[in-house]
Amino acid sequence: MHNYLTQDAINKLKEEIEYKKVVVRKQINEDLKEAKAHGDLSENFEYKAAKRDRARNESRIRYLERMIKTAKIITDTTGKDEVGLGKKVIIRFLADNETDEFTMVTTIEADPMNNLISIECPLGKALFKGKVGYAYKVQSPEGEYTVRIEKIISQEG
Repeated sequence: MHNYLTQDAINKLKEEIEYKKVVVRKQINEDLKEAKAHGDLSENFEYKAAKRDRARNESRIRYLERMIKTAKIITDTTGKDEVGLGKKVIIRFLADNETDEFTMVTTIEADPMNNLISIECPLGKALFKGKVGYAYKVQSPEGEYTVRIEKIISQEG
């Protein structure tokens, strides 16, 4: 499986990996040394917490490296009048006549709680390369629904 990422997203992942390898690892190793100095490791909460933090940090590094390794670099090739990466889109949910605004992003940048939707999620797939005035069916795990694109706002405004 590929992760569709922009070069900018890959650069951010590389920065996070570097930070976790240089800064976070060093801090965790210092925490482990300090915790070991307290003696009896079997009942040492600080030692166990530092080991857990180290495992989480190393797991995150491996995850990010895997994301980069399997990434397929994409660029936005959509026209100004099409929904694409980095563009905001105002859509109308036809069933309840409500509107909402979303920004189309790559998988790693997705944050549905802040209306940043991935071009790979059901709504993102349905809207990607869509045009104003057209209605699109969205196949979601909760069932099918229809949305219409009301407005597209490009990065430039």
